[in-house]
Amino acid sequence: MKVFWKETRRGQRLVLGDEAGGYEEEIGGVRETKRGFDAFAKTFGYEPGRAVKGLSSLEEGKEFVESFRPWELFTEGEGLNIDPDVRTIQA
Repeated sequence: MKVFWKETRRGQRLVLGDEAGGYEEEIGGVRETKRGFDAFAKTFGYEPGRAVKGLSSLEEGKEFVESFRPWELFTEGEGLNIDPDVRTIQA
């Protein structure tokens, strides 16, 4: 399994995917809005503290999402690291 950031039209999504590229699960994201950047980290259930609005930068949003380590919801203690390369949208 791999964890990586993927570009979207208005920001980036944090994705958990398999090595072959056949499985992808969105586990977080950051998007640009008129008031700054909004960020969220996926969870099972209701946890309002895992989302924030009005951040000043994309990098600040990515740090917020990564701090929750949302990939651990889907993996059983695998020592995964985030791929430093941001992937682009495939056209």
